[in-house]
Formats: sequence, structure tokens, C-alpha cells
Amino acid sequence: MNRREFVRKAALVSAVGPFIRTSHRIQRYRVGLIGSGWWGMNILRTAISTGTTDTVALCDVDDAHLQPAADEIELITGKRPAIYRDYEELFSEQNCDIAIIATPDHWHALPTIAAINAGAHVYLEKPVSHTIDEGKAILRAARLQDRIVQVGTHRRVSPHNISAREFIKTGKVGDIGMVRAFVHYGGNRGEFTPDSVTPEGLDWDRWIGPAPYRPFNPSIHPRGFRQYLDFANGQLGDWGIHWLDQILWMMDEEPFPHTITSTGGRHIREDSTDAPDTQVATFAFEKYTATWEHRLYGANNSEKSSIGCYFYGTRGVLHLGWLDGWTFYPGNSRDSTIHEKASLDQPDSQNIRALWDDFIHSIESSSMPACDIESGHRATNMCLAAMIALKVNRTIHWDRDQDTVLGDPAAQTLMRRPYRVPWAYPSL
Repeated sequence: MNRREFVRKAALVSAVGPFIRTSHRIQRYRVGLIGSGWWGMNILRTAISTGTTDTVALCDVDDAHLQPAADEIELITGKRPAIYRDYEELFSEQNCDIAIIATPDHWHALPTIAAINAGAHVYLEKPVSHTIDEGKAILRAARLQDRIVQVGTHRRVSPHNISAREFIKTGKVGDIGMVRAFVHYGGNRGEFTPDSVTPEGLDWDRWIGPAPYRPFNPSIHPRGFRQYLDFANGQLGDWGIHWLDQILWMMDEEPFPHTITSTGGRHIREDSTDAPDTQVATFAFEKYTATWEHRLYGANNSEKSSIGCYFYGTRGVLHLGWLDGWTFYPGNSRDSTIHEKASLDQPDSQNIRALWDDFIHSIESSSMPACDIESGHRATNMCLAAMIALKVNRTIHWDRDQDTVLGDPAAQTLMRRPYRVPWAYPSL
């Protein structure tokens, strides 16, 4: 081993050292990871740290992710996982108890359904799907095969989110008539990024998969795909699902809005992406109205919070945030403001550990997980329905019994999309 390789491996061991742990747990689960990039490895490191897993396989179409991930897992566990470019091959050769799906959004449905049909329980990163009917197909497969599918909406297990929900449920905010969810991050007009030669070791055709083909662009991969509508659904599909899921969870009298309206577009950005840089969506429920808004510019110090939800009630207003916890502002000025700090894990200020523990408990007790596929599907659908309303430029009406757009054939068409050959859209 030369000095450069020694230094690289020493640095890797130092970085992953906190995750190394000896466990004598009798029940351990064979895990396969599909999508071994940044977030997939965050999930897998956490799973390994709990002592509940044996990592048997990794799958990725990019060697720049796959090989370092395999190196890291070998250093953490002492065993090198099998590596694959093809998830179908992985599931045919490996008897996985659990599959972690951490691919780009447009690649969620097919490997998730394949994992379920192979008998695995699934930890599925949010959002559930890229289109509404894909989510329906995942939900149907999970129920038919009686598999647990935990969605990565980890705010449902975050301590300050749980206590905020309890605070609301006690009636201390009063009757809530409106909830406003938002993410406002700074930025500028951006820069156009030209297409380029596909990097060595990346199977770009496979990365595109069922989406419409386009040449490689470094602003898409790695980590830029969410602002391209062929592969994701912009800021609403990325951040929005977390906060719309919180609204559904905390205001759980109604499972889904009856009408959805959305406006916005690309008012500022002049880069290579095509997702809205500005969007406002309104969701009409029977007992309250919820809104979503985002912009990718105009960060400022005039607004108290740049992310989260405001719950507006008859006894005050509760802001549920991320890094800043939650704060209740009472309507009566003589009463004191109440604040609870956030309790988050690192890296990336998340609560994957608690969600993984809940996932394992759900498997072992045959109980419903905290972020079950059905709740994840509903939250995802709010985002996707708002994107449909934006594209057709009108209010859409939702049939909650049939889980579909009502009386609007053009909007109904956007609940799915054609897949590129040879991939086939999942059947319902």
C-alpha cells in the first residue's frame, strides 16, 4: 500500500469511526442499499451503528459512489459487500431482509416494488414517488406482500416535532383554521451549465432509466437532480413533503384536501434547471386551509424564520421549525412565549436513528411504522397534486375515495407518464 492510499484509508477510518460498534444482537437483518450516494450512505451508516444489520450488497450506477461506499462498509464492518449496477440482479442473487432505496426520485418506484416482491421490507427515502400512480403501485405491492415500507419523513420521530404535535393536540393553540408551510432559501439568477461528456464509471443511460433521455449534465448528477422535473418535482417535491406531511400528521382529522390550487414559475432563475423557483400552493380541507410557498432567491433578515410551518389558532400561533425547534406565540400578550429546542442527530441535522429503530420495531412486532407507506404516499401526493395544478394552470379537485383527480382528464393524464423503453410503468 503506497502512502497516498494509506492516508486516504486512515482518513476514512477516522470519519466513520463513530459508527463502529460491536454488537451481540441475535437477530440481524441482511440489508441491500440501492443508491450509495450521500443520503443513502447516511441511512446505511446509521443502520449499521444500531447493530441490527449485515450489509450484504450495494447497488449504484456510478462507480464514484459505489466503490468508496464498499470501501467504507468494509472498514466499518470488516466485511466487503457485494456490488451491483443492476438492482434486479442484486435481488435475484441476494436474499435481502431489508432494502434501502435512496435513488433519485424518478427511480423510486421500480426498485421499491422489486424489493417488496423479493420479500424485503423497505426503507424508502422521500418522496415516495415521482408521479402519483407510481405511489399507488408501491402502496398496493406493500399491502399485497405484507411488507413494511418505512418512508424517510424522519420529522415524525423528531423529539421537538412530537412535542409540538402533543401541544397542538391538547388544544393550547386553540382551533386552527390555517397552516402555512414554507421554505425560503437564498440564491441568485444562477448560471447556465452546458452538457458534457459522461464521466468514466457512470452508466448515464441507466441513471436516466425510465425518464426521457438527455445528455449528461454536471448540474444534474450528483445531487442537482431535484431541480429538474424529469427526475423530481423541485423544491416542493424535496422539502415540501416534509412539511406537508407534518400538516397531515398534526391535523389528522382529514386525510387529504378536496381542492388544490398552485401558481408560480421561473421568475428569477436563469440556469440550466427547469423546476419552479417560485411556487405557492393552496390546499382546501373541510376544517382548515393549508398553504405551501417557496422561493429560491431573496434570503433576508426581515423574516423571523425561513423554513417550517405556522399553525394559526384561536389561542395563538405555533411555529414549527427545523434547526430552531418550535415556538408558541400566545394570543394573549400577558402570557409568555413557549419554546422548545430542536434535538437532532448529525451529520445533516436529522433523526434517522430514531426512524430506523422504529422501522426495526415495526418489523419485529408486525406493527405499523411511524412513517408508513400510506402516510408517505398521501404527503407525496399533496406535492404532486400541486405540481399538476401548476402545470394545468387551474384548481384541481380530488376524489379522496378513489385517490384521483376528479373530472379533469388533462390533469388525470399527469398522474403518470410514459416510461422510456425498455422500462415499463408499474401496474396498479
